Amino acid sequence: MRKIESISVFDMLKIGVGPSSSHTLGPWRAALRWIDKLKEKKKFASITEITVELYGSLSLTGKGHATDIAVLLGLEGLDPQRYPIEDIPKVVERIKETKQIQLNSEIPVDFDTENAIIFNKKFKEFHPNGITFRAKLNTGKRTSETYYSIGGGFVVQEERLRSKAKQEKLKEFPFPVQSGKELLAFCNAEDLKISELVMANERSLATEEEIDVKLKQIWDVMLDSMYTGCHTEGTLPGGLNVRRRAFDTHKTLIGDCQYTSPDEWIAAIRSTEVKFRQILKWVSCFALAVNEVNASLGRVVTAPTNGSAGVIPAVMMYYMVIENHDANFEDVKQFMLVAGEIGSLFKKGATISAAMGGCQAEIGVSSAMAAGALTELMGGTPEQVLMASEIAMEHHLGLTCDPIGGLVQIPCIERNAMGAIKAINACEMALDTDSKNAKVPLDKVIETMWQTAKDMNSKYKETSEGGLAVNVALSDC
Repeated sequence: MRKIESISVFDMLKIGVGPSSSHTLGPWRAALRWIDKLKEKKKFASITEITVELYGSLSLTGKGHATDIAVLLGLEGLDPQRYPIEDIPKVVERIKETKQIQLNSEIPVDFDTENAIIFNKKFKEFHPNGITFRAKLNTGKRTSETYYSIGGGFVVQEERLRSKAKQEKLKEFPFPVQSGKELLAFCNAEDLKISELVMANERSLATEEEIDVKLKQIWDVMLDSMYTGCHTEGTLPGGLNVRRRAFDTHKTLIGDCQYTSPDEWIAAIRSTEVKFRQILKWVSCFALAVNEVNASLGRVVTAPTNGSAGVIPAVMMYYMVIENHDANFEDVKQFMLVAGEIGSLFKKGATISAAMGGCQAEIGVSSAMAAGALTELMGGTPEQVLMASEIAMEHHLGLTCDPIGGLVQIPCIERNAMGAIKAINACEMALDTDSKNAKVPLDKVIETMWQTAKDMNSKYKETSEGGLAVNVALSDC
C-alpha cells in the first residue's frame, strides 16, 4: 500500500523569528537538530571546536536573511518560538565579544564568528539550501552532519529522506491525501467540508483541546505581528533604509478610534469607513505590518514561509473586520485548517522554497492557501475552495525571487499585500463560478508550478544574482 506523507497544519504554520523561514528558521532548527544528534551519539560533551558551512542560497543571501545569527541562536539551544526577540542582540554581541558559544546553553566552546561560519557559494546537488556542522572532539576525532532547509522551516537530511526507515515512520492519517483530486474524493464520500476532514486528521495526532490551544497560539502571534507592525514607526534594519509604511497607512485609516489591546483594535477597525479604497488599504496595511515585523527579526508565523507571512493573517483579518463582524476563534480555526491543507498539497506536489521555485513558491502558495481558506468561510464548496486556490496560484506562476541586498524587504514586503488582494479576488471569482466549468484543476497548476520552478534560471531563485537585486544597488537606496 502506498504511503503518503502526513503533513499537519502545524507543519505548514510554525511560530518563528524573521526574516526567512528557509534562511533563518531552518538553519536555527538545523542547529538544534544537530545538537540532539550529538547527544544521541554521546558526542556532545566531547566537543572542543565547531565550524559551520553555509552553501548555495544560504551563503549568497545569508547575511541579508540573518542566517549567521540564526546559526548562533540555534547552537545556543534557544527556542525560536519562545525566546524573547529583544534579547537576541545581547546574545549575538556576547558571542562575538567572547568568541565563545554556550553550546545548548550548557558547555562553552570556542567560536570566532568571523572564521567559524563559512559562506560557500557552491550549490549542493540535493538542495540549494545546504548547511554543514563540523565539530572536533577531545579525542582528536571529527564529526559532521549536513542538513537542508527546504522551505517553510522544514529541515531534512538527504540520507533520511531517501531511507526506507523514514517511509515506515510516516504517520498515517485516517484520510491520507496526496492531491486535490484525492481531497475532493474524501470530502464527497464522507460529506465533509475540507476543514472537517483536516480536523479528523489532526485528531489522530492530538486531542481537539490541544489542537485548539496551538491554533490559538498561532492566531495570537499573527494578530500581534499585525498590531505591532501597525503601531511601530521608523526605518527597517539592513541598510536599504526602507521606511515602515504600515504605521502611516494605519494612522490614516484608524482615525480617532480608541483601543488598548489587539482585541479592542479589531472592534475599532470594524467601526471605520469601509469603502472599496479603504478595504484595499486595510488589507495591504495588515500584510505590510506583518512583513515589516518579519524584516526586523520579529516573531511571525511561517505561512507557509516567513517571506510570505503576511498574506494569510491579512486575509483572515479582512474576513473578521469587513465580511463578518461576528467572526470568532471558530472561524479562525476553520480558516487555518483549510489553509494548512492547501499548503500541504503544494509541499507534496511542488515546493514552498524560493531557493527551489522562486517567489511563486512563497507568495503564490500563501495566496492560494488564503484564497481557499477564505472561500470555505464564505460558504464555498470544497470544489470552489480548490478553484479559488488554483486561480490564486495560476496568476503567480513564474514569479521570481530577487531580493535587493539579500534582504526580505524589496520586493518581498509589497508582494504580501499583492498576494492578499489576489487571494480575496480569487475567492470572489470562485464563489461566482460553477466549479463544473473550471478548466484548470488545482493539481495541474501545482504540476505546472513545479515544472516552472525546475525551468527557472537559478539567478532568480533567492540568490540575489538577478532582477531587482542587480538592477537596484544598495547605494541607490
